Amino acid sequence: MRSVEDILALIGGADAAAQRCGIGTEAVRKWRQSRAIPPKHWPAIIAATGLTLADMPQIATTPDAETSMAPETQTPAEQPPTGATAVLVLADGTVFWGMGFGARTAQVGEICFNTGMTGYQETLTDLSYAGQIITFTFPHIGNVGANAEDVESITPAARGLVVKLDLTEPANYRATRHLDDWLKSHGIPGIAGVDTRALTLRIRDNGAPNGVLAYPADGRFDIPALRAQAAGWPGLEGMDLARDVSCRQSYAWSEGLWSWGQGYDKNPARKHKVVAVDYGAKRNILRCLADAGCDVTVVPATATAEDILSHNPDGVFLSNGPGDPAATGVYAVPAIQGVLATGKPVFGICLGHQLLALALGAKTYKLDRGHRGANQPVQDLATGRVEITSQNHGFAVDDTSLPEGVTVTHRSLFDGSNEGIAATGRPAFSVQYHPEASPGPSDSHYLFHRFVGMIEAQKG
Repeated sequence: MRSVEDILALIGGADAAAQRCGIGTEAVRKWRQSRAIPPKHWPAIIAATGLTLADMPQIATTPDAETSMAPETQTPAEQPPTGATAVLVLADGTVFWGMGFGARTAQVGEICFNTGMTGYQETLTDLSYAGQIITFTFPHIGNVGANAEDVESITPAARGLVVKLDLTEPANYRATRHLDDWLKSHGIPGIAGVDTRALTLRIRDNGAPNGVLAYPADGRFDIPALRAQAAGWPGLEGMDLARDVSCRQSYAWSEGLWSWGQGYDKNPARKHKVVAVDYGAKRNILRCLADAGCDVTVVPATATAEDILSHNPDGVFLSNGPGDPAATGVYAVPAIQGVLATGKPVFGICLGHQLLALALGAKTYKLDRGHRGANQPVQDLATGRVEITSQNHGFAVDDTSLPEGVTVTHRSLFDGSNEGIAATGRPAFSVQYHPEASPGPSDSHYLFHRFVGMIEAQKG
């Protein structure tokens, strides 16, 4: 097998190869990045160089970016092509070969994509990604390295990551280690060299598939077994993961927001007692609550209404988290209903939004592909104002199931799905998106102050 560079040299360079194959030079650049040439161009190359099929470099066995919208896929190879050290196998048998990094292991999960251009460490440590393998559509992953501050949880729950290019070297003054080293320390495997555009289009058009990312230490791949593992994984629908990622016992949170040159505020004002139910809470949500004047106590996902109310809170916060809200709702909904009965202010984000909706009598459903990224437009229906939001969810609240006394407050401008609700005549509201992630950067911070305003109004 010849390398792409060898073949380009034989043809006379990238421009000559593009002309010979009837494509643009950008496509040839993608050959170099993926270290493979799409099979549809092999006849032209063989005719120009006198090479044979055995000489053609092929790492990926899925359609390249030029053909990714076609329904046909190539027959997956049972043995890795030269240079491939990792593989992503989907439940339908599609195989993506590439170069492994991170931990040498195999993980099964739902394959999703994230469109964010920054914050990959925050994304990987967001517990809402439990059970998922993340495809980053932005190619330059690793350029800011990793550190101990930009994490949303101590123990990441994401099962793997898929990228287009090799991890870049850290080039940021706050970096303390290489992303590859950080991934190894947390047992997370990765694969580079994948045509992430083709994979993203596949998810967009057909929904999020189950798959296995394998980066074996011995370099051996049993493709039929990996395919069977992917096909046999039950998927996120009906799966309660909040119980797995939640804290095991209550604890106090007092750290505020980060500022340039100062780091995190270690002594924010604490005026109002708030209990945060941890279904997979992001640290920056807790920081935003503290920054808004809340004295935060975090309790496990399985806390009952009696457990929550025993802290005598002024308000209750319902956090983000992973999995199917209907499954988590088996134990969470009765607790939330018990809190609602007291009239105490309630605020929910993401999974907390869905659980509040269930507690109020609505239903949820699984989205085909979910919303994951930092440039998601949402409209506040009361003001008409559009917020640029950060999102990470695969389930949504069914608007048609909302009972009387519950109104829609926010709506996605991508697909029209529900992004917020409020209970009429009661201090309870929630949003689907993540105001703490600051993609706007502060478009949605008012929500924390709205929650505190409800607390102050009730105390006053």
